[in-house]
Amino acid sequence: MKIVDARVFVCSPGRNFVTLKITTDEGIYGLGDATLNGRELAVASYLSEHVVPCLIGRDPFETEDIWQYLYRGAYWRKGPVTMTAISAVDVALWDIKGKALGQPLYNLLGGRCREGVTVYAHATGRDIEETADEVARHIELGYRAVRAQSGVPGLASTYGVAKHGGTYEPAERGLPTEHVWSTGKYMRHVPKLFEALRVRFGDDVHLLHDAHHRLKPIEAARLGRDLEPYRLFWLEDPTPAELQEGFRLIRQGTTTPIAVGEVFDSIWDAKQLISEQLIDYLRMSVLHGGGITPMKKAAAFAHMYHVQTGCHGATDLSPITMGAALHFDLSIPNFGLQEHMPHTPETDEVFPHAYYFENGYMHPGDVPGHGVDFNEALAEKYPYQRAYLPVNRREDGTLWDW
Repeated sequence: MKIVDARVFVCSPGRNFVTLKITTDEGIYGLGDATLNGRELAVASYLSEHVVPCLIGRDPFETEDIWQYLYRGAYWRKGPVTMTAISAVDVALWDIKGKALGQPLYNLLGGRCREGVTVYAHATGRDIEETADEVARHIELGYRAVRAQSGVPGLASTYGVAKHGGTYEPAERGLPTEHVWSTGKYMRHVPKLFEALRVRFGDDVHLLHDAHHRLKPIEAARLGRDLEPYRLFWLEDPTPAELQEGFRLIRQGTTTPIAVGEVFDSIWDAKQLISEQLIDYLRMSVLHGGGITPMKKAAAFAHMYHVQTGCHGATDLSPITMGAALHFDLSIPNFGLQEHMPHTPETDEVFPHAYYFENGYMHPGDVPGHGVDFNEALAEKYPYQRAYLPVNRREDGTLWDW
């Protein structure tokens, strides 16, 4: 079997997605997600101009060698554009393998380690009461874990909170908008949110929260300590992780579990965090972490240090990544929790899939490959629209981490 064609598609059924389709001489094709939120066309160009010509004529079963060729052979390594492109190739090749062998992807990765994949939902509201009502709604839907984000008094907008109700989607059409941030107001408010949630819902539901890189390590340590009475499943991305040793200060200050990594693009971004046991959950995604091939290795490395996975799974990843992630989650021994944000009906129509949600668990389905398809004709009805993530500034105008 040889690769004879590879094409890149950019569409926007509610938001922008980049899709890679690799076809073999036996007519079997595989699909990979190449979406990088706010930088979609950069990855599409990288694939079309630099990667696709190197794939033609290769054996799609040689996933390890092709991954090494695209990573080490390019000389300029790492970075979100490169690693997203490599991931798209890798996931598409694993999809081809599964289809050629007539097996769901998880069987190629070692088989099931569990019956289903526990996922968490997003509950957001303009205030504590509205957020609590959204937590209740998701519990009624069957979720066993819920991430809670609330508007902060004195701030016009807050990360994770939808502007007009409904599903939160941070990417906005046109040029980036600017948000105003106050660490002090945020840190005074968040413990009140989780105190109210525990009073209302008790201890059975897992509660999570995302600080979204807004805090300095000492601030993150204090917030984690203040949240300890409410027993969070994790505090996500408390501080930017370029300075990995900064997490020592957080670890010394709190026993609240820490999850980090949705912006990581290789295990090197987390090596010290894992080997020094400074985090509890690695959130690097199959898409931005380079694909199934390196993520299996990253999970095995993390397992040695009691670190579990918690893969990013927001709507800035297409259903292809969700499908691949569920097979990955099902097959590794140190899985922790999978993020789940339902896509829009338009997106689901463009990307029909075998995975489904039931009683708090996601199931990848048992069709060969990763179980997600792509409707090319329908995708053409949703052309690309430029969109950016917001920019964040403190109240005095200082640019801050969004």
